[in-house]
Amino acid sequence: MELNEISERVIGAAIEVHRLLGPGLLEQSYEKALGHELSLRKLSYSSQISLPISYKELQIPDAYRIDRLVENLLIIEIKAVENVLPVHKAQLLTYLRHTEKPLGLLINFNSSLLKNGLTRIINTPN
Repeated sequence: MELNEISERVIGAAIEVHRLLGPGLLEQSYEKALGHELSLRKLSYSSQISLPISYKELQIPDAYRIDRLVENLLIIEIKAVENVLPVHKAQLLTYLRHTEKPLGLLINFNSSLLKNGLTRIINTPN
């Protein structure tokens, strides 16, 4: 499956979750509902992936945790916050760079319209 098709299907799944649940719930509620919706749409994913990094000679085993990795290509960072901050976007970009994945979606379910809570971040090589 092509990356843009995966992205479109994930966004469609997120819109469906938001349409049925609306804003105002805890992040974990959206995370579980989105996982179910991804499964219904036959998209494979992994949840809460704890990944290591190395810093000089130091190994840090649980340096960060990815909310969702879809089709082993697209990282989803789920939020339920009043405002998406620059640090949230930087967080997703850091995940993309450390995993060398090409694309990430930052989804803030605490938006009145989900399209206003979606941010697509592309991992461009340095």
